[in-house]
Amino acid sequence: MNKVLITGASGFLGANLTRELFRLGYEVKVIVRPTANLGVIADIPCEVFFGSIDDRETVMQAVAGCQIVIHAACITEQWGISFEAYERINFTATKNIAEACLAHHVERFIYVCTANTIGPGSKAEPGHELNGFTLFHVNSGYINSKYLAQQFILEQVERRQLRAVIINPTFMIGPYDVKPSSGKLILYGLKKKILFYPPGGKNFVHIQDVCRGIINAITHGRIGDCYLLAGENLSYREFFRLLNHIARERRIMIPIPAFILKLGGMAGSLIQRLTRSPMKLNNTSACLLCLNNYYTGKKSERELHLAYTPVEDAITGAFHWFKENNYLQR
Repeated sequence: MNKVLITGASGFLGANLTRELFRLGYEVKVIVRPTANLGVIADIPCEVFFGSIDDRETVMQAVAGCQIVIHAACITEQWGISFEAYERINFTATKNIAEACLAHHVERFIYVCTANTIGPGSKAEPGHELNGFTLFHVNSGYINSKYLAQQFILEQVERRQLRAVIINPTFMIGPYDVKPSSGKLILYGLKKKILFYPPGGKNFVHIQDVCRGIINAITHGRIGDCYLLAGENLSYREFFRLLNHIARERRIMIPIPAFILKLGGMAGSLIQRLTRSPMKLNNTSACLLCLNNYYTGKKSERELHLAYTPVEDAITGAFHWFKENNYLQR
């Protein structure tokens, strides 16, 4: 089988992807920071290359000998991060990896981006791959840096024949979310008598469906194309009601009006500016929590041969993994 290099293997998506590629018989190599905690993939036989993806020479060495490169590493946090940090990891590192793929004539480069580089829609008319970028006004360093990186990759495909496919997953749910990342939403919804929820919603997708989509893109993805990996569209109310059912918990659920949330976001951004301390609720996070962030995965169903798992299964798997690993007692 081909040798595949994965970035971000110690993270949520990277860990699941490393497991799935090994299960399918690929020779797996991962590049991770020297300080990374590799406990989540400690049981997976793979070659470990220590180095930073924002260092050009290190990346050149890591890519050597690999036929496939999957770039899943990025900074996803929405607060407490400077744009310079987003730019260094989400853009410059992506540029380094693309340059290394060109230099070593990599057969397929899979760039894992985000659905938010594509304009979202409503439940009736969800966002699809032909939508332009519409979220610049949100002022998210994460989203903006990922959009710039996506545009760079598309430019390299056009100008230099980079053999790249772009994957745009929505909000991923599932096991092995050690930090946790998207699992914070599940943990927020548990062990509360009263739950306050925002007015917006998201598209939720099983982490295994994202792994399958990425792996299928190696052979079925069209060079230079973007593929939304999108499961089910749920409002936050619908998501937390489903979580309550799975956890067998009952709680009072109270909606937060959009104007209250946005006022809180304005106050948070002001405090952030005055104190130089990061605030979890700021203009960016408030805007995203009010957003109807809905997408369709019809193109990936058609071209990557995906059949999406019900989101209830994704939440159930994540809930039981968190429970078995004692996250619910923290």
